[in-house]
Amino acid sequence: MISPVVTRTHRSLRSRPTWLSTVSLIGLGLVQACTPPAPATAPQAEPAPVVVPSAPEAPPTPMLAPPSTTPGALTLSVYRSTLSNGLRVVLNPDHSVPTVAVCVTYDVGSRNEQKGRSGFAHLFEHMMFQGSDNVPKGGHFQLITARGGNMNGTTSSDRTNYYETLPANELELGIWLEADRMKSLAVTQKNFENQRAVVQEEYRMRMSNRAYALGMRKMDELVFQGYWPYEHDTIGAMADLDGAQLEWIQAFHQSYYAPNNAVVSISGDFQPEEAIALVQKHFGDAKNAPIREYKPPASVPSQPAERHAKLDDVNAKTIGLFYAWNIPQSRTDEHYALELAALILGDGETSVLEQQLIRDLDLAQSVWVWTNDHRGPDLFGFRVVLSKTASQKAVRKVLDEALQQLATDGPTKAQMDKVLTRLKSHFIFGLESNMSRAKQLANYELYWGNASLLNEELPMFLKVTPEAVRDSVAKYLIPTRRSVVEVHPAAPVAPAPPTPLKGTH
Repeated sequence: MISPVVTRTHRSLRSRPTWLSTVSLIGLGLVQACTPPAPATAPQAEPAPVVVPSAPEAPPTPMLAPPSTTPGALTLSVYRSTLSNGLRVVLNPDHSVPTVAVCVTYDVGSRNEQKGRSGFAHLFEHMMFQGSDNVPKGGHFQLITARGGNMNGTTSSDRTNYYETLPANELELGIWLEADRMKSLAVTQKNFENQRAVVQEEYRMRMSNRAYALGMRKMDELVFQGYWPYEHDTIGAMADLDGAQLEWIQAFHQSYYAPNNAVVSISGDFQPEEAIALVQKHFGDAKNAPIREYKPPASVPSQPAERHAKLDDVNAKTIGLFYAWNIPQSRTDEHYALELAALILGDGETSVLEQQLIRDLDLAQSVWVWTNDHRGPDLFGFRVVLSKTASQKAVRKVLDEALQQLATDGPTKAQMDKVLTRLKSHFIFGLESNMSRAKQLANYELYWGNASLLNEELPMFLKVTPEAVRDSVAKYLIPTRRSVVEVHPAAPVAPAPPTPLKGTH
């Protein structure tokens, strides 16, 4: 991936691909056949002035980001450009595999939702596959899978993305499909009702019927209490989905799904000049729109003392214990240090908490330590699923002592060497596929204003010192700033006995 690129003669994209021929599109029902109208007869008149059609807008020249001079930086080729309608374009050519990945990322997530209208961003993750002017419902999937590709979409607090991987000679198909739904999504009552029911079923699967999911949601509510953008879950509230109206959904779509609020990122086997020409061809006439300004609270309200909640969960078999703290946003020095602290405490079988809670003391079935990596204020969390015979007191003692040791002594050299080696491996291999690079480059362009900053990310971790880890843990992961959620197993609600038939005894 980061080795020197092997050059070869690239197939021309100027020849018309088979999917775009009128015959094939008529056969799929995507366009209607038509014949030119017969010429009308008219009396002789003065010749009309000749109207010369304006030339199509030329694509902008993609600019190659200069190579990083930071030691340890990656060497991904990153080209950046912007169309006249505000659409940002990121190109990452890599000819090692004859595939391409196209990712369109919109600057809208659950953080943009209003109170009482949660879940709208995630709803559109589903709505975007319900058809557009030239693609019928389900047609996006059919066209991609028929060519051996794959596709999906995801929603987070901070963004929504839609993506596909295709053979390299089908790059134009991926671009055309994404452009068509950006310009002409079918936001109809029928599609809305259908996808609302799908999302509500997903809510039941992900929240109501999954062990410890309600504990995770409560943890966010406690940590971000009073900070609405991250206080609520991306999937939304069932009551908000029930009460949603088509006009609200249409207004949400008009406020965010426009070229001047999106990034198109392409990674894989292509030439930058050809790719930007195709983006201009299909996205260039997309109309920009007034985007609803994101106005978050100035900060997360201060927390003077530990917050605590206790839940019953019919899906849990043993107690689940959550610890969480509010921490600074991503790409800050303290956040990098806290990410390393999370790896030291919970990454892998030899991590501090896995070794103590699972292997040495048999107090837990699983341990998870993480940061959410929000664009804004972030969260550092623990989740421990206790073993059947373990006590909360014993588990909390181990957690508190591990944190106290890091806050007092900092990590050892051996711990730092191990986590940095694992992080470097995971980071590089995590960018091995075209799709993973397309997604990450789009995120960096959207979040931080420059996709090429992805090349600089690994050195930011490598320069973190043991003292920085110690000081960040001591500053942020303290009891008075902590939120605790206990999840206890609850007996399932017994079904009501059947009503006896009249006249029976």
